[in-house]
Amino acid sequence: MIERILPPYAAAVEAFSDPLGARLFPEEQAVVADAAEGRRREFTTVRHCARLALARLGRPPVPLLPGPGGAPRWPDGVVGSMTHCRGGYRAAVVAPRTAARALGVDAEPHRPLRDGVLASVARPGERARLEGAGAAVCWDRLLFCAKEAVYKAWFPLTGVWLGFHDVDVDFEPGTDRFRARVVAGGEEANEPAFFDGRLTGRWVAGHGVVAAVVALASFDIGAGRGKVSS
Repeated sequence: MIERILPPYAAAVEAFSDPLGARLFPEEQAVVADAAEGRRREFTTVRHCARLALARLGRPPVPLLPGPGGAPRWPDGVVGSMTHCRGGYRAAVVAPRTAARALGVDAEPHRPLRDGVLASVARPGERARLEGAGAAVCWDRLLFCAKEAVYKAWFPLTGVWLGFHDVDVDFEPGTDRFRARVVAGGEEANEPAFFDGRLTGRWVAGHGVVAAVVALASFDIGAGRGKVSS
């Protein structure tokens, strides 16, 4: 499913259940030694997916430990992102650093957000745009998903946390694409010199899940601020 929305330079592997053969390195086992069984399964499977994706780049299997902010630490020369959600869906996306500066992926159950949650997720302009978006997709959940994907691309670049209201997402009508703008920027956000706070992404829905991918391509970066694409 997720391959449909990937940029051509990225590789991904997804799973809709936890395979029996998935294993962790000892260093990874220590991270989840005291975790609940469900947490251990999702942690194990998403790293199984990540190692399979890395193999598509010709990379050997290595431990993938959480770094600052919980983002996984990838091997030198690789960028990537992982996601898992209720229902058993797990996915990992990777790319060579020569092709991408950042990747962000998120997946969520394809059902509406709980009552009251949208107000904490959506900016006023976003809520107005979603009101006319139609009922075929749970747009409130997709908005949540897209913002999570933006954050997963942004944080490894900047080391700065973002709140939901720090990002404005605009879905392109009739397409699987969206544009995102980081509105909490400037020097305070430690924004990279080549980056203007704008990202583009794509989304997909299927198998009871919505997923979004955001990518910042290295080959779109110019001498100054650059264009972002996915």
